[in-house]
Formats: sequence, C-alpha cells, structure tokens
Amino acid sequence: MQEAIQERILRRVSCRDYERVLEDICDGYGIDKSSVSRHWKAASTRQLQQMLQRLLEDLDLAVLLLDGKRFYKFTLIVALGVDFAGRKHVLGLWAGDTENAEVCGQLLDELIERGLAVDKNYLFILDGSKALKKAVKKRFGRHGLIQRCRLHKERNLQSHLPKHYHRLLRMKLQTAWNMTDYAEALAELRKVHDWLATINIAAAHSLEEGLEETLTVNKLKLSPVLRKLFCTTNMIESSLSLADDLCRNVKHWRDANMAWRWCGSVLLEAEKRFHRIRGYRELPLLIQALEKGVDEKQKVA
Repeated sequence: MQEAIQERILRRVSCRDYERVLEDICDGYGIDKSSVSRHWKAASTRQLQQMLQRLLEDLDLAVLLLDGKRFYKFTLIVALGVDFAGRKHVLGLWAGDTENAEVCGQLLDELIERGLAVDKNYLFILDGSKALKKAVKKRFGRHGLIQRCRLHKERNLQSHLPKHYHRLLRMKLQTAWNMTDYAEALAELRKVHDWLATINIAAAHSLEEGLEETLTVNKLKLSPVLRKLFCTTNMIESSLSLADDLCRNVKHWRDANMAWRWCGSVLLEAEKRFHRIRGYRELPLLIQALEKGVDEKQKVA
C-alpha cells in the first residue's frame, strides 16, 4: 500500500484526489485522505532513512557537489557525487535552520561515517557558503580542491550592482572564466575586480573573496566539457527541478522534517532518471589533475 501511494503521489496525485483516482479499483477498502497521508509519510520516511544509510565505500567518487537550498521556507544541504564512470549519486541531505558550519559539518561527518574516504582526492564544488568551505577544509584538508560555483558568485556580485551593470558584468566574468590558461584567466579576473572597485567597493570585495577558487577547473586543465560541467552546482539544481512540480499539491508545510522527507523523495525520484555526465570518458584525466593539484597545494602549504 505504501509503495503504491508513494508512486502515485510522485506522479502528482494529491492526497485529496487519491480516493477518486482509485475508487474503481479499491472500492470497499475505505481509503481516505487521512490514511493516504499516513501511508505517504511512512513511505517517504522509510525512503529517506534508506538514502541516509546507504554505504558509500564502494563508490569511486571523484567530484562532490554541496549546495544549501531553500526548500520552501526551510534550508536543506544537498550532497551529490559523481564517480569516475560518470554516474551521479545522491549522497545525503541535511536539514537546518540556516546554512551554518555545524549543519554542514554534520552532513560531512555523516558521509564519512557511511564510508566516504577522507584520504582520497576530491574536487568539491561548493555554492559559495563560507560554512561549507570551512567544513570541507577541516575534514579533508589538502585532499579537497574547492571550485566555487560561478553562478552563485555572479548572483552575489549582481546583488551589489544596479541592474544596468548586470549584462556587462556577465560578459566580463565569462571572458575571464572561459580562458583556457589559468594565469591568463586569473589576470583577466583581477581586471574585473579593478573595474568593480570603481563602481562598488562591496562588489569588488565580494569577487576578491574566493576569486581563485572560481578558477580551480581552469587550474586543473580540464577539458572544455568538464570545465563547463564542474564550474557550477547546476547538477543539484537540475536534480531539484522536479520539486516545484511534484510538491505543488502541498498546501501547508508543517516543519523541517516534512520538507526533509519530501525533498529526499524528490531527489531519489530524480536519481532514477540520472544519465552519465557528458564527457565521462575524459574523467580518468581528472584523476591525474587532482593528484597534481593536491601535490601543488601541499608544496604551497
């Protein structure tokens, strides 16, 4: 019963309409809105627990994406992984009132307890949160190379500027970020910083914070396809694109646990539809790039 209800709710059948949808099939079983809600709550809770208990030690992960999302009025930290075969995996989900270091640390600690190795080299793609960066550095140290999401950085810069500067800012940023050579891209990005300083010093300071981390994929000398794929947290955005559609029948969000259950169900539904990433055949080159990047980071340290 729980599996049947779960499947239909994820096909956008509301609890209120469920009785009408199944009345021809389940006539006489007394299915009503309240019992459907209870079955859905039990099914989504079980599914969330299964996701949070999945072992990670057998996943040969290369890239981890971490992003704090506002799921309606609640903050959820989503973790997505990409293995060296190019397959995407939903790794974890953590609920908190805010995206702070404690919540981010709890998520990473949970992933480590489930088998995520701390002595392997990873590319971390973060949304720009200082809390996430702090949590990653504390647990993975030199083994974690950080790429800041460029879309989050651009939106943050735009928030400091009048709207008529937004298009020009985007052009300048894309010119720098699209350069193949890391040194040239860094020099161009510093020109953008100097330009921003003449308009809004707060915007210039915002770009300066984590400036080089927006160019990690350039520094690793990844292919154009992988550079484009791993410079943002768009994979998480795409995974959650089902959320608004699947949750449109929810009229009242009671608490963070409810949002946690629904978001977990949405992510697992999205996981069924995952395909290999574009450019997955080039991922072996990422292994070498990560090893070289970690070695250089250690020398600098």
